[in-house]
Parts: sequence; structure tokens; C-alpha cells
Amino acid sequence: MKIPQRIRHLVLITIVVISFIHSGVAQKRSIDLAMHHLRNADSTEWSEFTTQPERQLLLKFTAQRNATAQTLSLRQYDVKQRWDILINDRDIGNLVADEKDLMAYIPVPDGVLRDGENTLIIKCAATEPDDVKVGEIALDRRAYFNVFTEANLDISVFETGLNNLIPARITVVNDKKSLGKVVGTPPEIVAVRTGYAYTGSGKASLRLPAGKYTIYASRGFEYGVDSAQVDLRPGDRIKKTLSIKREVDTKGWISCDTHVHTFTHSRHGDATEEERVLTIAGEGIELPVITDHNTNVDLDPAAKAAGVRSYFTPVTGDELTTNVGHFNVFKTKAGTNAIDHRAEDWTRIATSINDAEKVVVLNHARDIHNGFRPFDPSRHLSSAGTAKDNWKFPANAMEVINSGSQQTDFMTLYHDWFGTLNRGYFLTPAGASDSHDVSRYTVGQARTYIQGDDNNPAKIDVDLALKNFRDGKVMVSAGLLTHITVNHTYGPGDLVPDAREVNVTVEVTGPAWTSADHVSLYANGKKIHEHKIHPVKKHVVKWKGSWTVKVPEHDIFLVAIAEGPGQGMPWWPIAKPYQPSSPHWTPKLIGSTGAVWIDGDKNGRRNSAYDYAKEIVESSKGDAGKVIRSLSSFDEAVAMQAAALLWKSGKDLASRDVQRAVKGASEQARAGFETVINEVAMIK
Repeated sequence: MKIPQRIRHLVLITIVVISFIHSGVAQKRSIDLAMHHLRNADSTEWSEFTTQPERQLLLKFTAQRNATAQTLSLRQYDVKQRWDILINDRDIGNLVADEKDLMAYIPVPDGVLRDGENTLIIKCAATEPDDVKVGEIALDRRAYFNVFTEANLDISVFETGLNNLIPARITVVNDKKSLGKVVGTPPEIVAVRTGYAYTGSGKASLRLPAGKYTIYASRGFEYGVDSAQVDLRPGDRIKKTLSIKREVDTKGWISCDTHVHTFTHSRHGDATEEERVLTIAGEGIELPVITDHNTNVDLDPAAKAAGVRSYFTPVTGDELTTNVGHFNVFKTKAGTNAIDHRAEDWTRIATSINDAEKVVVLNHARDIHNGFRPFDPSRHLSSAGTAKDNWKFPANAMEVINSGSQQTDFMTLYHDWFGTLNRGYFLTPAGASDSHDVSRYTVGQARTYIQGDDNNPAKIDVDLALKNFRDGKVMVSAGLLTHITVNHTYGPGDLVPDAREVNVTVEVTGPAWTSADHVSLYANGKKIHEHKIHPVKKHVVKWKGSWTVKVPEHDIFLVAIAEGPGQGMPWWPIAKPYQPSSPHWTPKLIGSTGAVWIDGDKNGRRNSAYDYAKEIVESSKGDAGKVIRSLSSFDEAVAMQAAALLWKSGKDLASRDVQRAVKGASEQARAGFETVINEVAMIK
């Protein structure tokens, strides 16, 4: 019997559909669709987790013995510690140590599954509290690589208006807003991790599971974001072109990350030097400082080999990793012996560096490494920028934002920096990423803008840039950029000549995908003006305004700091605090200026609060009453320095005569002394 042509077509379509189901969907079965809150300890890690946690996840499911390897897939969120995955008491892998919402795939070796009931356990191997979410667990009969290479996506990223391909970060998010698994394929060279691909050429060929995705193209802080939605079916090959444009005007400012690592030379993290140069180009860093631990590394050959050397000028540095703190020292010379890292005090560190031309950055001063925290309240007076010991301060800069090691309160390190400025150390503020990874911590997320010629990123004048850095001609950015101009002329690092009153203009900028909600102006570390900003995206200039500041008869410094909301950007994920001091934390975008100095005493020099306090204490011959009475015409910062000097000379600030003098002091003198007295009580 002859079958009509229409029926033959229907039969063929039915066969194709059945084949499609068998090849993909029918191969996959859900074990548990729910998301579970797990916590391995009694204490809460993060307050955002409001549900009652389970200690571990235990699931029963039926299966057949697997003669060949299969694949377990799951969704996870906020994983910091090691969580083991076991099927039938056999360890098959771990959750990915990454705080982001992402899809994970774990190979299930042959013979792990058995006929009938099987047991899946996910449990933490660490003792530190870790709140996580895990779920949407499924088992796929196919082997690991076959599961997430069902479809192909070819992406090209152009610079708007110039029509040229540009290095970029490509972010892949599924329809549940989880980062999707991607694999890079030839001929394009890409650095790939779950949800991300960095391309140095502007092109990327990716393989990924079938499904619905949003694809984003970005290039760090200065550029806008473009996106496209795709619906991929098994066997598809789809091409997408995205276009991004430079939105933030940074002309005359060089983008620098002073703290960049590679796995190749630091041996932790995951970014090889070949991958690192792609991430640097993809995030738009023009002056990356390579600071692997106790070694001097040159990434110039790797950048040339990857074809991205035209986008930046690499600088060789060394993260001097000691038992008494970490210091980034640059520039250094690749192939030479690193600075001796065995020194046990800062005086010896300063002696071993012994080079006034080098930049020396005190890193993450509130973090504990090897049992030592540089600015621990038990040894350091934050308000006065001084410690109980008499070590020589070895640095000429300090990190105020480390995006790979966030503080619970982002202002903590700023207050520390203000204290060191008032102490007279004149440290340059630095923004840095401390990135060891391709994507867990984004290279250049926190960065430092150095005044200088940025017309040709491949030929940055390194010596001049580092001189300007040491001179404080910088801005610090972590999602926002804050400009300051005093008397229409002077900026960070400058000394404004004698004036009893100055006009201060502040402008807050950022790409259209950011917003700002607050800006503050500080004088000698004390907030003197602030303004709430209505947070509206789509505008590059978030706020611009001016204040009039009355200048005392002594020098002061001015710093402006802007902040804004930091949630909900998959191409700009902000890491949670590395060593949190509280379970409550709100991600922030930050932009701050370097310090502008005002010559209030008209002597033509930059003088710190310490200089004035020292003169007062010496002329009073250590008499606390005389010191406090002499502070009536000075601000709170000078009073704090005077109190710290008396304390370091052996004076008991809690004594009756000091307390009596403080009660009768001027408002600013009383506030300064009380601050130091409270901090001294914490010294051990």
C-alpha cells in the first residue's frame, strides 16, 4: 500500500521529535527540584539566609547501575568552604568554591549508581560557618562533556562607533539567572570559567547546554554593557554580535590595578598567566601590576603571545609576603632575587626595601594572615595612625579598597587611611583587586586611576605614572569615579596655597549601569559635608555640586567619597567580605578621591596634624593640661595626635588629671582625646 506524502512527512517529524527527546531531555531526570539552605555550623554566616538550615543534604533516589559514566547537575549559591558530594558513600567531587549563583556539573564514574535506591549526600568538610544554597539536582545518563556541549554560540564584540573588535568579558546567564556552564572552542583563544569567557580578540566560540540564556558583553568600569537573548536547542550554532561603547571619560587618567596574581607563579587561585593577560585586556586595565608572592614576574611575553599587549603596559612587582603583613613593591625587575620576606618587624622590611623610587603598598591591613593583622585594634590606633610598637612604617601607600578582600564596613580602611595621613605618613590610597582567579574575584574591579597620559595604553610612561602615584595624584574606583577640584584648579596630590576659604567642586561619574546614592566630603578625616543622590541609572554623571569650606589656621586635607548600590549585575559580581566582622553586609559601589592638601598655615609646605601636635606636646613639656588647653584653635585630628603622643610617652590617659582637663577642653579637643582614650583601652 502506498503511504500518502503528507503522512510520510508526519511520520518523519515524529521520528525526529522522538530522537530529539531521547538524545537530550529523556536522558535527564530530576532528583530534587527544590533549593535547600545548608549550614555547617550553629552560627549564622550571612543574615540574608533567613530559612532554617540543614546541616547536610541527604536525598534518596532510584536509578539503575551505570555501566558508563554519567553526570550530576545542580544549582549552587554562596559556596565558600569545601562541600563534598557523595553518591552511595563514594566521593564524586565538590561544590564549586564560588559565591555566585551558578550551575555545576559533576562526573559520576561508572559503577557508582546501583539498581534500586541510591543515596546522595552533600556535606561540608570545613568547620568555619558557611551558609549555602543548593538544589535543582538532576542526573543525566550522558558523559560529562556531552552534557554541556549541546549547542554552539559564536560571539563577536565590537566597540560602538569605531567598528573594531575589542577585548571583552562575556557573561552567560540562564533563564533562572544562574551562570551557565560554557566551554571555549578553537580557533579563538579565551579564558573560560562557569558563566564567563574573556576574549582578547573580541571573538569567542562557546559550547554550552541547550536552553534559554542572556548573553552580556562588558569591558570593566569604563564601558557600557550590551546583551542578547538566545534560545539554544541541541545541535544549534548561533552567531551573535554585541557592541559596547566607552561611557566614562577617563582621559588623562591611567587605569591601574596594583595587586594582580597568576596561578602560574603564586600557585593558588586558578588564572594562568596566559589567562591573566586576557582578563586584564577584557576588563580594560591599562597599567596592571603583577604581584605574585615573593617573586618578580614579567607578563610582557604572555601578553604578546596572546595578542593583547597593545591594550596595556604590564609592570613587574612583588607581593612581599611576610609574617607581619603583605606589601606590594613595584616596579621590580623580572628574574632578579625577590626582597627578603623573612623580616619579623616593619623596620627591617623598610631597610630591606630601601628604595625611595619604589611604590610600597600596605595590603589588606585589616585582614589576618599568619596570625597577624597590621591594623588590629589590639596594636594599632586607627584614629591616630600609630601603633604601640616603634616600628618604622615601611609603606608609602595603602589599599583602601581591595575588591577581593572586602570589609564588612567599607569605610573601615578609609578611616585607617585618614589616621595615617594625620600621622604624617602621606600614604597614597590604592584600589586593587587582589585577583588570583579568572572569575571568582574580578581583576580590576577595584582600581586606581593615576594622573597621566593614557593615549597609548601599550606605551605608558611607567616611571612618570609611578611618580604621580607616590605623589598622591590618584582616584580610587570600585564602580564609581569621584573627581575633586579645589578653587577650580587643584586636585588630588596638590597643595592649595594660602586661603581662609576654598571652593570645592565634586563630580561623581560611572557607566550607565551604575548609580550613586550618597557623596561625602571629609576634612582631616572628619565628615564636613554630605549629599544624598537620587539613584538613577542611564546617566554617566551621577551628581555634580560644590561646597564652600572654611580653612583653619593649620593645614588640612580634603577627600570626597561617593557610594551607590551594588546588587544585581552578573557581569560585575561583588564578592562578600573575606573575613567578615558581622553577618550583615550590603554590597556597595565606591568612588573616592585622593587627598587635596590646603596650606592653612601659609608656610608653603604640607603639614600633618601630627606636626602641629608634636610642637604643642614638646612646648608643653608633656603637661597634659597645657597640651589640652593649647588645642583650642586646632581641629579634632590634631587633638587625636596629641593624645596619642602623650600615650606613647607613657602618660596614662585614664588618669584623673587628664580626665579633668578633657572635661574642660574645647569641643574638638575633647572629641579627639575621647576617641583615642577609647581606642587605647583596646590595646593589649
